[in-house]
Amino acid sequence: MNDASATLTGAADSGRDELRNKLAALELLRDMRPRDLDALTAELEWQGLPGGWVLFREGERDDSLFIVVAGRLGVVTADADGREAIISHISPGETVGEMALLSGAPRSATVVALRDSELVRLKRESFEKLADQHPGLMRFITRLLVQRLERTSHRNAAAPDCLSIALVPLERGINSAGFARLLGNALESLGVKTMVVDRREAERPTEWFTAIEEDHRIILYQAEYDPTEWTRLCVRQADRILMLLGAATRPQSEAPALAVMPTAARGELIEIVFIHDDAVASAANVTDALARYRAGFHYHVRSSRQSDVERLARLISGRAIGLVFSGGGARGFAHIGVMRAFKAAGIPFDLVGGTSMGSMIAAAAALEWDEAETMDHLKRAFVITNPLSDYTLPLVAIVRGRKVSRLLREHFGEALIEECWRPFFCTSSNLTAGNAKVHRTGPLWLALRASIAIPGVLPPVIENSQILIDGGVMNNLPVDVMSAMRRGRVVGVDVAREHVLTAESDDLENRSVWQLLSAKRRGTPNIIGLLMSAGLVNSEAQVKLQRQQVDILIEPRLGKMGMLDWKSWETAVEGGYRQTMEILEHSRDRLLTG
Repeated sequence: MNDASATLTGAADSGRDELRNKLAALELLRDMRPRDLDALTAELEWQGLPGGWVLFREGERDDSLFIVVAGRLGVVTADADGREAIISHISPGETVGEMALLSGAPRSATVVALRDSELVRLKRESFEKLADQHPGLMRFITRLLVQRLERTSHRNAAAPDCLSIALVPLERGINSAGFARLLGNALESLGVKTMVVDRREAERPTEWFTAIEEDHRIILYQAEYDPTEWTRLCVRQADRILMLLGAATRPQSEAPALAVMPTAARGELIEIVFIHDDAVASAANVTDALARYRAGFHYHVRSSRQSDVERLARLISGRAIGLVFSGGGARGFAHIGVMRAFKAAGIPFDLVGGTSMGSMIAAAAALEWDEAETMDHLKRAFVITNPLSDYTLPLVAIVRGRKVSRLLREHFGEALIEECWRPFFCTSSNLTAGNAKVHRTGPLWLALRASIAIPGVLPPVIENSQILIDGGVMNNLPVDVMSAMRRGRVVGVDVAREHVLTAESDDLENRSVWQLLSAKRRGTPNIIGLLMSAGLVNSEAQVKLQRQQVDILIEPRLGKMGMLDWKSWETAVEGGYRQTMEILEHSRDRLLTG
């Protein structure tokens, strides 16, 4: 980010009338008496601030107040690791710097232009002069302070109504114009008012860009491959930058478009759209590109599939539906019934996540396996065979885990998480760090192996000396991860909450090994069932927090079905389907409305 001092220019006398007219049009100043407005205009400096430039930095001493006439500013703070993020937006007609004007205190935050912006500046000495001559202005400043305090206490409400997106091609052969049209049409079909802007609008004034933002929900800026002035303008205007890259193309070390990218965070998410000519992803390309460009999110779009463009439209506009699947052993087959219900209801879901058994079914959905393919893989892995049959001396766990790893590699192959057609995550529990680990990249099978590593049953996965075990130990329904993505509605599916582990006998410690084995069918819990249940017990506080972060919670009624009752998979699937269909009958409109 660059500092703004070099770009500040006072308004010429000949422009006073124009400035007064612009100020009078701002809702903030419409009730000001004409004579007070004339006096205020005479003391203001009209200033231009290019997108990405800093107005002022935290800790600086500057006692001026600023009013945004056109464009948009962002208030930036840094976390403990120095990563910057936008915490609120300042739109046309809003102000910044009131407290410094009155108290002379140092700036409490950094403010940066998120667009090419036009501002007016009122210095403290000018304000004091006006306060003496025009007492009505003090009421105006008091109102500004009240409004600023209200915005500060409701920061979430400060998000902009319009989202500006720059489409930046990273190779010359990308048809960005055609892609922009397809995406624009998909957004319009969602009821999202969208406008595609290309270089023909390059000479428009700042006010024109502000006006189209006020009239549209999404603006798509069609940038160019070369680092032209138009491409620079597109990037300066953007809240989000979608970099377009052919899936079969290895990223260039010196892509021309990168020359216009901001060097410091301005609140935009830099994301990549991988465009496929066929249904095969290039692992090397995806992994290399994500690492090289440090993209915060990525998408896969097959040019032959309109449904992929429609999914992208929902994801970038906040109209997506994310499914999160809990752990629960055999009861997790109910997640398949949930997906069947969504398909039957004609409701698309766009991103998936889960933990433990839920991570397995979420992975199948991310790879776009249909129900028959999903059932085939999971039945062969869990029903026909017993993946936990390679018992060993229980020094670390009661089974070796080799069979589970082999089955995961057999059914999920060498696919990488970042290659999945639908965005996907799964979680494990990091015993070394004492927190949840979110898996977003790397070998899919290995992430799943960590997510299902029930402590005491399966050996943990060791990653960079960190010990990873079943994700359900710390959070059996990781809806918080999905909610933090802010892509739309969140649907949580909890198949373990209803499960109650019971035993018919209270005299287990006095029974012989043979009696325990023979009593298995009469309700005596075994060690694997005990460890699985213990690993998935969440506190009431955790459950309450989960419920606050979902738009819809589905808890399939599966009765007394146990977590190891793999032979009852059909009951679980049907239970998930029936319960979800009942809920969707009443929740369909809420899910599909942004």
